[in-house]
Amino acid sequence: MAMTITEKILADHADKKHVAPGDLINARADMVLANDITAPIAIQQIEAIGSPKVFDRSRIVIVQDHFTPNKDIASAQQCKLVRDFARSQKLTNYFDVGEMGIEHALLPEKGLILPGELLVGGDSHTCTHGALGAFATGMGSTDIAAAMILGETWLKVPETLKFLYSGRLKKWVTGKDLILFTIGQTGVNGASYKAMEFEGDTISSLHMSGRFTMCNMAIEAGAKNGIIAPDKITENYVNGRTSRSYRTYESDLDANYSDITQIDASAIELQVAFPPTPENSKPVSEVGKIEIDQVVIGSCTNGRLDDLKQAAEILHGRRVAPYVRTIVVPATQETYRQAATDGLLDIFISAGVAVSTPTCGPCCGGHMGVLAEGEKAVSTTNRNFKGRMGHPNSEVYLAGPAVAAASAVLGRIGAPEELERT
Repeated sequence: MAMTITEKILADHADKKHVAPGDLINARADMVLANDITAPIAIQQIEAIGSPKVFDRSRIVIVQDHFTPNKDIASAQQCKLVRDFARSQKLTNYFDVGEMGIEHALLPEKGLILPGELLVGGDSHTCTHGALGAFATGMGSTDIAAAMILGETWLKVPETLKFLYSGRLKKWVTGKDLILFTIGQTGVNGASYKAMEFEGDTISSLHMSGRFTMCNMAIEAGAKNGIIAPDKITENYVNGRTSRSYRTYESDLDANYSDITQIDASAIELQVAFPPTPENSKPVSEVGKIEIDQVVIGSCTNGRLDDLKQAAEILHGRRVAPYVRTIVVPATQETYRQAATDGLLDIFISAGVAVSTPTCGPCCGGHMGVLAEGEKAVSTTNRNFKGRMGHPNSEVYLAGPAVAAASAVLGRIGAPEELERT
């Protein structure tokens, strides 16, 4: 019987010939991921049952990336708990300050998750890895504890929504604008516990960075996972990063979808999502005059080298506006190194930008960019809920690197074209 790419991966990992939406299955996990916020709860659960050994020390990945470098004593204690566990379990893939990065950029970069694999992670944005043609989803820490011990997890097979994008993107428009536009159409609950499958000639020409961004924000539409079938672009990204073999999947032509949406990507403008949810997306041309206090360029959504290059192209030879704090956060150490080699860091520093070590800190309001009462920020992160980046009475406007960089210079939300006219 015909199946989607999501259904095929789940069927194979459950040792079944066929699965259908609604089926409850036990599926093998190729990798289990946790971080400094979610791992401690999982570790406590493991210790509560006698501290058994993990199912495979090479298939557990722990990344200290949220409150690191530690911002206070509480976060230091939490990270020490995780560090001690990784040492006692002799985990192969443990990443701490100095070699860590934002987890959802780090794992693909290191070749730790591959096409056709199944990844469960103690972080909602684990769905990012679906850009490789893998099934990847986030879950709670107790389920992560069980997966660390057993090497498998239970899942309900999701229905699949297909999104077909056609047309050539306008200048500066990226995967961030595609997904913000899409969430604006579907709403934050429009894909609740469903797979979002992205396809079409626009996706076929989209770089991996844009694909990661789109799958990253599938959760913001309520999706169980986001996924893109592997192609030559995927293979070129993966090859050389791993010695492990992998299997690729694609949806059958007659696979069943709960809905199919066709989108003319050539008509999509640069997007801005107004608080307090990502569904409040509108073209930057309709934003009006909104003065800002801070800009953040980074996160698991838009902290990759392509994102930094786009921001640097706009900031080159310019200065950020007075009283606008601008922070760039490379997603991984390798991204940081390459940005330095390519001269991007010099452009940022010359523009009056602060460059941070890799961290999730600003995105979750943890540190490195917390907002005060009444402040407004443009951020390339993925969430703009009330209080997400600081004070409950602050505001976060989501956008791609182009709008973020242009806004930093303008001192208000705006587009790169405005700078070209001045």
